[in-house]
Formats: sequence, C-alpha cells, structure tokens
Amino acid sequence: MHIHPRLTTWACTGESFPPASLIVMIEMRSHLRLLPCLLILVATLAFAPAPVRAQTFQSSAPWAILIDADSGSVLYEKNADELMSPASLVKIMTAEIAFKELRAGRFSLDDTFTITENAWRRGGAPSGGSSMFAQLNSRVRLEDLLRGLIIQSGNDSAIAIAEGLAGAEENFAVLMTQRARELGMRDTVFKNSWGRFDPQQKTTARDLAKLSIHIIKTYPEYYKYFGETEFTWNKIRQLNRNPLLTMNIGADGLKTGNIEDSGFGLVGSAIEQGQRLVVVVNGLKTGRDRAEEARKLLNWGMRAFDHKPLFAKGESIGSIPIYGGASGHVELIADNPVKVMIPRGSAERLSGRIVFTGPVVAPVKEGDQIARLKIYRGQTLALDVPLRASASVESGALHQRALDAGLELISGLFRKYVLGG
Repeated sequence: MHIHPRLTTWACTGESFPPASLIVMIEMRSHLRLLPCLLILVATLAFAPAPVRAQTFQSSAPWAILIDADSGSVLYEKNADELMSPASLVKIMTAEIAFKELRAGRFSLDDTFTITENAWRRGGAPSGGSSMFAQLNSRVRLEDLLRGLIIQSGNDSAIAIAEGLAGAEENFAVLMTQRARELGMRDTVFKNSWGRFDPQQKTTARDLAKLSIHIIKTYPEYYKYFGETEFTWNKIRQLNRNPLLTMNIGADGLKTGNIEDSGFGLVGSAIEQGQRLVVVVNGLKTGRDRAEEARKLLNWGMRAFDHKPLFAKGESIGSIPIYGGASGHVELIADNPVKVMIPRGSAERLSGRIVFTGPVVAPVKEGDQIARLKIYRGQTLALDVPLRASASVESGALHQRALDAGLELISGLFRKYVLGG
C-alpha cells in the first residue's frame, strides 16, 4: 500500500499514536488485506505537535452545527447526528426539488400551479398556520409560490408546489427522501412538503447543513429568494421570518421552523470577507432564543478560526488496494483543495482516516468515488471529503485475479477464526 510522501508509517501493533498534528488511518470496512501487521496501517503528517482542545463555545440549543461552506469544515456541533423533527425547515428541500426541476428545464418560473382545496384548506387562510394567503382555485406562478414558500413560509405554497411537480403531496414526499439520499443526507426521511408533524419525518442538523450548502453552491440564481426581506401576495405584505437578515451580520438565508415537537429551529447562512458559514439550531424554547443562538454561533465562527491547508487540488492523499486489478492499488485525490478550520492562533491536533468499503474490485474508472477522508478535531468530525480514483485500473490477468482471490480467502479465514469476525 502506497502512502503519501509526506507521510511516515507508524507501527500497527497497538502502540500509542505519535505526537503529531494529524494522524491518518487507512481503514477497510468489511475487508482486511493481509498487511505485515494484519491490523490497520497508520501514518502521520509532519505538522507541529499540539494538544487536543475541546470546543470552547457552548450552545443552549439541543441540536446545533456550524460549518464553513467553502471547505466543509465543521466548527461546532452538538448532537448533530441525532434525529429531530424539522418543522418548516423541510421547506428547504421543497425548494431544492423545485430548483432542480427548473434547472433541468422541465418547468419554468412562469408556469402556473393551481391552489387546490387541499392546499387552501390545510395550508391557506382557513388553517391558521403560516400562509401566503393564495386564493382557492387560483393559479399562481411558480416563482411567486417559491417566494411564498421561502419568505412567508407558506404552507399553502409548499403544498401547491408539491402537487404541481409530483401530482400529489405523498408522491412529492417520496421524491424528497430520494433526493435526500442522492445528496448524502443518510438519516433524513420526509413525509410532507411543509413541516406538518409526522412521527416518521426526521432529519439531523448535519443533513440540513449539507442540504443548505448544496443549494447555496448549486443554485445561486434561485438562492437569492432566501435573502429577500418581504413579499406581498393577495394584498397582504409579510416580512421574511428569518431574524438573521436584519442583524447586520452578513446573513442572506435560509429558513425558520417551529412546531411543538421540534421547538424553535433555524438554518442560517452569513458571509463576511469572503467566508461563508452555515448554522443550524433546533429545539429552542422561543423565537428569540433561536435567533440569539444562531447569531452567537455565526459571530464566534467568523472570528475564532483560521484555514489550515492539508492537500492541494489533485494532490495524492494516499492509495488503497484494488482487488483483481492490473495494478495493485490506486491513488486517491479530492475534487478540491483539502483544508480544515482550526482555532485561531492554535496548532490544534487533528486525527483522521481514509475510509472505504472493501474489497474494491477492478475495473475502477478514473474519477470514481471509492473512499472518504475523515478529519477529526478532538471528538468533532471536522471534515468529511469524498476521495476519487486518480486513474483507471483495468482488470488484471487471470493469475493476478487468482492470487487476489487466494489472499481474500486467507484474510476471510483470519477474520473469522482470529479476529472473531
């Protein structure tokens, strides 16, 4: 197994890790190649040693996460992977699917959708909830429905968009969950388009942050709606419900939510001197609490961290073995420069691992995503970056495949009878 030239191997026999700023583990899930130590290969980057520091910020939000949008580096998290009820924060996904359909050309902003009795009664004026107050049986342009959804948090607009794009809200909810999986939101399940309580409708702070960063980067022409401060429909003027927009902190999105089961939640984004942060908080007791917690997290993140470059774009980060290939391994690269955020003025210790599910079987195409680089700052998963094959690996000759099959059989027996796997 080939290791980056800046890395030095470390014994794999249970010895303690060396005092380095970054430790990279090459880990195989469900497969263990027979290496000289028959354990995990460990390597270290030559950065100055420093002690691990715990998060210095403490949030009162039961669920929270703060992410640097450019690098994907996590600055703060609290129960970020625990399931929670999203309330109206689901409307961010409703908007994403509409944006995707617009980008694909299947719909246009001028297409009109009907405000059905279902949309009007469950989400409009009779419902008593947040609404854009669209009239029963009227036809509304998709762009206006998006503004009603994003700015006014209209339940009627969410239902109308769902019915217009998928025929029925139930169908749209299936599309929402499918889209969540495509975007790497592994733990999220949607059951409706507007945030009505459903015991099966759950998400995580990390998933919501991931979704929001995707929207910001992928749909800049539509993301602008999240920053509009007001919208008037049916002669009713309503202000954007996102309190961050009026705090003069560079905020330009995204969305609030609140039902009894979720408490008060907010997904927000702010940009200052070219740095964009995305914050998620949920479970607060009041709207003022959610606004204050989100503001404090954003201000702290803007001032307390610096970028730490790790790898340049296209630079080999490491390699993993290929089963049955013409080459025994393939180099791994990231799509973009790999950098992590560390507390300002600190050479904080980082630990990390290259994780993949093995064996990786040839053929492998250049650009295939076959592993992930995970960097930890203390107990915080600070960075999770997909890694791709830097070159194609064709299937090997028959004797090479036979040799790899034999090694796999031996390692399988080793796992079963020695490791107890």
